[in-house]
Amino acid sequence: TPAPCPYASDMTLLDSVRVPVEPLWGKRHFDMASLDHAMWFHRPFRADEWLLYQQESPVAVGARGLARGQIFDRNGCLVVSVMQEGLFRRVD
Repeated sequence: TPAPCPYASDMTLLDSVRVPVEPLWGKRHFDMASLDHAMWFHRPFRADEWLLYQQESPVAVGARGLARGQIFDRNGCLVVSVMQEGLFRRVD
């Protein structure tokens, strides 16, 4: 059953926005908030089997960033696509 997938997909996806821009933003603490989160389930899969979650950020501008994720099963088939936009605020 893919039931845990929406929760798990949200746990680290916005980190793919934060980590690449640390040299520009500095290693300060940031609060992050999800502005939107969408998932597309392409084919059946089991969440209790091995999955690969590939994450990247195509853009981060100002205080907002976009993250993209792809979840693959053990055979390398794309089973879920994920997109999330986040808001970032530096905590001083």
